[in-house]
Amino acid sequence: MTTSRIGEPAATPQWRDRKRYFWLFGLVAPTAVLIAAVAVWAFHQLGWDPVAPVWWWIGPLLVYVLLPIMDRFFGPDGQNPPEEVMAQLEADRYYRYCVYAYIPFQLISLVFACYLWSASDLSWLGMDGGLGLASKIGLALSIGVMGGVGINTAHELGHKKQHLERWLSKITLAQTCYGHFYIEHNRGHHVRVATPADPASARFGESFWTFLPRSVWGGLRSSWSLEKTRLQRMGKRPWSIHNDVLNAWLMSVVLWGVLVAVFGPVVLPFLVLQAVYGFSLLETVNYLEHYGLLRRRTESGRYERCTPEHSWNSDHIVTNIFLYHLQRHSDHHANPTRRYQILRSMDGAPNLPSGYASMITVAYCPPLWRRVMDHRVLAHYAGDITRVNIQPARRSRILARYGAH
Repeated sequence: MTTSRIGEPAATPQWRDRKRYFWLFGLVAPTAVLIAAVAVWAFHQLGWDPVAPVWWWIGPLLVYVLLPIMDRFFGPDGQNPPEEVMAQLEADRYYRYCVYAYIPFQLISLVFACYLWSASDLSWLGMDGGLGLASKIGLALSIGVMGGVGINTAHELGHKKQHLERWLSKITLAQTCYGHFYIEHNRGHHVRVATPADPASARFGESFWTFLPRSVWGGLRSSWSLEKTRLQRMGKRPWSIHNDVLNAWLMSVVLWGVLVAVFGPVVLPFLVLQAVYGFSLLETVNYLEHYGLLRRRTESGRYERCTPEHSWNSDHIVTNIFLYHLQRHSDHHANPTRRYQILRSMDGAPNLPSGYASMITVAYCPPLWRRVMDHRVLAHYAGDITRVNIQPARRSRILARYGAH
């Protein structure tokens, strides 16, 4: 509290989170297929049968079309919570409930999608027979979007100290069989971020399509190694229920097993497709977050402390709401346990030209990505290519191209 005159306390300026109720839009992803079913029914009632199946593609349409347009229209946020309200915001359980609510809707939508995929008679939706191939693919990708955003929801929960929230994180990851992310992200990525040793930090000159398998398999190997080391120190065997990689995967086995038992083996292609697409979305975001950024080695041989300059950020408000402020990534790395509602846009952090949703499509096209991002990486390091995290296979060519000696 400050004073206006000696002995007279000045009123603390009141601050209002203008996004407070907009955080509920984070539930669009886990309810999108439910919304799509209502829209399909309505279109059939109106006689618009030829275009009704487009609704099953609601997930990709949201990620690749609607969110980028809205990011462009609404622009950056620009609002940071002041220090004096941080503790109050942190303690406000409303924000936690916004995240918790994702999980029941996620499970309901997954079960509903399995029913839609396997059903041979969907006449109640105004359709003849079951879903066609195009509709099934759209449905699987839409559920995959839910799974991909679900990994981000699990990311928010998995960083917290409460035992319940950590288990909820594993439950959320079960849909995409990505339970090992809980280990690798917290104890691997956050330690090695923006170094050549981190599989989830993309290198300058590395295309997304090269990065994807490296990050997936690298994260898998790292999570197992980390957990094996932890259990050995405790005198326990890695092949046990105490292994957090195995017990997280067990949740996926149980979930998928129940769905196959209820709806039949016909849902297996659906489950595989949605899982692969879901975790590929997560890996696309990983690709965006640290592309080309590198922490320097200190005289001791260790890497310098991670600072705001080691993460690509975006303050575009719509995708920030959709991803629980994930785009304020520098503050997240500085304060991993900090809840999303108090993450700040930090000075000194490099910024992407648009929101993560817009940049996902750019990442899929390597020539376009290099045109958009490579000069930004170089500008961030004042043209010094030697300070950049370079793809080893292209190192000589890149150094020669940018004049390093």
